[in-house]
Amino acid sequence: MSVTPHLFIPGPTNIPDAVRMAMNVPMIDMRSGEYPKLTLPIFEDLKKVFKMKDGRVFIFPSSGTGAWESAIQNTLKPGDKVLMSRFGQFSLLWVDMAERLGLKVELCDEEWGTGVPLEKYADILAKDKAHEIKAVFATHNETATGVTSDIAGVRKALDAAKHPALLMVDGVSSVGSLDMRMGEWGVDCCVSGSQKGFMLPTGLGILAVSQKALDANKANGGMPRCFLAWEDHIKTNDLGYFPYTPATQLLQGLRCSLDLIFAEGLENVFARHHRLADTVSAILAPEGIDSAQIVKTAYYRYNTSLGVGLNKVAGRVFRIGHLGSLDEFMVGGVLFAVEMTMKDCGVPVKFGSGTGAAAEYFNKTSTKAAELPKAKAA
Repeated sequence: MSVTPHLFIPGPTNIPDAVRMAMNVPMIDMRSGEYPKLTLPIFEDLKKVFKMKDGRVFIFPSSGTGAWESAIQNTLKPGDKVLMSRFGQFSLLWVDMAERLGLKVELCDEEWGTGVPLEKYADILAKDKAHEIKAVFATHNETATGVTSDIAGVRKALDAAKHPALLMVDGVSSVGSLDMRMGEWGVDCCVSGSQKGFMLPTGLGILAVSQKALDANKANGGMPRCFLAWEDHIKTNDLGYFPYTPATQLLQGLRCSLDLIFAEGLENVFARHHRLADTVSAILAPEGIDSAQIVKTAYYRYNTSLGVGLNKVAGRVFRIGHLGSLDEFMVGGVLFAVEMTMKDCGVPVKFGSGTGAAAEYFNKTSTKAAELPKAKAA
């Protein structure tokens, strides 16, 4: 019997049928006069998801990594000093990129499982009287460990120090799932990708930038670049086109995914994710149990994909992704598979302990956005 695999990794996420069907259409001419009818509304609707006050959104045919690189290349120069923190695989990779692109990184190396160190950031920024730091980086949602950081708190530290540095945020696994208040929090570059909260295949790097970031691009020229250059996109995007061949079928899917998000209501999307445990859970395997074996067993015995532990937590942690197109029934299903898998791997788990607790919680809670805890103000 052929059964659809059960996908519970932190991205790529499950694609709703409506989105898949929206992409399963004949190819259209990306130079025609009709093409802007698809693209221009997408640019404007993406701004609503990022909750921007000004600026613009760029869409690159890439993963989120391409948007990471574009944010750096278009606003900073080799030798510029930046403040970054490393506390998981994806914050680690962003630091690595910054160093390889020639930035001088002042690094806060934190324990994995923590988040952006607000007190350290505040102290460093307060001491930087000469404003040598040109940008502050923060990973909003560290997918490797399931930890969400306080971006409003980073903005508060910048404001308290009266520091003009750009605020760069990795929102790859948060935008479209967790509340991203780009305008209110004074975020200058926010990176996302199509394969997480936007419920699409990998292939679109989405970068939202503030007017301050656009001004920085004009003022200092940034780094040598071509494929990811903002200038080329601005010239063509304003007319509804791209400087090179765009990923049209993914844009068709993005149009549909945005429609689904707005039909549910953005705040309701956030409330649903919060109720289903936000975006990803990282589970520490008991001593003596190889978490990689848990992932392997779930895949081959129960047709269920879980996330492996990455880098420092390889073999110690497995991850359950629960973002994008997801409901209570799906969460119950993956917990059912995880209980059986852990039992198979020698973990003395009691059947029904996780699934029962989830059922009790879902039965007593609401999906209404009004019950979502208020996001911290800047």
